[in-house]
Amino acid sequence: MTDSAYPNGRNGVPCLACPLRLKPAFKDKTDEEIRFIQAIKTEHRHLPAGSDIIHPGQQDAELYTLFSGWAFRYQLLPDGRRQILNFLLPGDLVGLQASLLSAAQHGIEALTEVELCVFPRKRIWDLFVHMPNLAYEVAWLGSREESLIDQNLTSVGQRNASERIAALVISLYRRAEALGLVTDGGFRFPLSQQQLADALGLSLVHTSKTWSRLRKAGLFAIAEGRLTLLNPRLTSRMALLYEREVAPRPLI
Repeated sequence: MTDSAYPNGRNGVPCLACPLRLKPAFKDKTDEEIRFIQAIKTEHRHLPAGSDIIHPGQQDAELYTLFSGWAFRYQLLPDGRRQILNFLLPGDLVGLQASLLSAAQHGIEALTEVELCVFPRKRIWDLFVHMPNLAYEVAWLGSREESLIDQNLTSVGQRNASERIAALVISLYRRAEALGLVTDGGFRFPLSQQQLADALGLSLVHTSKTWSRLRKAGLFAIAEGRLTLLNPRLTSRMALLYEREVAPRPLI
């Protein structure tokens, strides 16, 4: 996609007209705050699936908002094994830790084709100087990302394989639902079984068998990359996950 595909050139959709701001997933902002965000945004970047948004060890990582598509944050071990830390959906803040540290301690990869709003790392401090409310929201979003990782760690440490996969599927469904990405009970599900295994601390074989077992039990159906959640109350524990409220969050 070229810059000419965007109504505002290389800066993409003007922040005041951003369609994400209309989604129930996000809190309202004042026009002044949105204009400040527009002023520090430098680019609207398009990347294909599989691209590195941030690579491990990068020393000049910028801050991004994921405008469209899916991504994931990961760490690599010296022998090449990978742990996926969390998945990123539209509206998520991308690269806060990497942009604040001297070198990125993790990588972020585009799971699908993505569009990113780019904010230079040197302008992050302007938020703290000129817009303390926005600075607080950036810190809040960093804490939210940490809480998502905490949930995944809880799954890996305390849930069995079926519970791990069900918890991730239900969580992603609820997040997608708040973004208006769910229609007729289904949404685009771009994760491979290897990526599920990398996120949940399971072998690929165990992931495949458990995935099939949950599908046959009626938790979900999947076809042509689209997952339909059929019975999120399959067990009492799954029901609790499904009924957990998804609170609106800031959008930078």
